[in-house]
Amino acid sequence: MPPLPPPSDAPRWPQLTLRRVDQVVVVAVVSLSLLVLAGHWWWEGRFRGKVIDIEHAEPTQVAFQVDINAANWPELTLLPEVGEQLAKRIVEWRAEHGPFADLDQLRRVRGICPKTFERVKPYLTPIPSSGNVVGSSRGESTTALESES
Repeated sequence: MPPLPPPSDAPRWPQLTLRRVDQVVVVAVVSLSLLVLAGHWWWEGRFRGKVIDIEHAEPTQVAFQVDINAANWPELTLLPEVGEQLAKRIVEWRAEHGPFADLDQLRRVRGICPKTFERVKPYLTPIPSSGNVVGSSRGESTTALESES
C-alpha cells in the first residue's frame, strides 16, 4: 500500500483565474473604455478648443526696479547679468565709497562693462540729483519745501 499524504488542516482557496471567455470580456470592456476616453479627449480638444496649448501661451512681463543705494546683494542678483559675486562687489563698493551719486557711477564697480550697465539700467530706480533731495548740501530744496508749507 502506498503511503498516504498527511492530512492538511489548511482550507483550500478557490483559484482566482478567469475562464477564457471572461478574460475576453474584460479585455473588450477595458479597450472600449480607453477608446471612449480617447474619443472624448479628441472631441473636447479639437472641435471645442478646450485644450490649453501651453507652448503658445503669452509670456508675462514682470516690471520691477531696484534702488541701487538701498538694495542688498540678494536683491541685486535679480538684475539681468548680475550674479552673486557681482552683486557682492556692488555692495562692497557702496560700503567703501558711500551711496551712488548717479547711475553712471555704477560703471566704476569691477565687472560692470558697458553692455552689463545698459542691460541693468532699466531695472534701477533713478537717483535724484542732489538739488532735489531734502536736506541736501545746497539748501535749495529745504527752503522750497519750507515756503510751501
